[in-house]
Amino acid sequence: MTKAELISAIATDAELTKADAEKALKSLLGAVTECLKSGDKLSLVGFGTFSTVSRAARKGQNPQTGKKISIPASIAPKFKAGKVLKDLVNEKKKK
Repeated sequence: MTKAELISAIATDAELTKADAEKALKSLLGAVTECLKSGDKLSLVGFGTFSTVSRAARKGQNPQTGKKISIPASIAPKFKAGKVLKDLVNEKKKK
């Protein structure tokens, strides 16, 4: 599903215009981004949890050249699906 398809689905399901659905999606994504940037986590019961994870600096290797490289420390976003979401996805696969 693309972003445009998601906006259309939201508009249809919530009986909104596509413009309003796009505003709502942008607002949601902005709120999630700001939450993670501030170091907080966002829990949506039944859906999942958005959080961040710290990755330590490490040594790596360029697979094309074999040259050793230094990979700096970073903070990455993480999503853990909730039980309800997992169950719904698994239910779909069983059919």
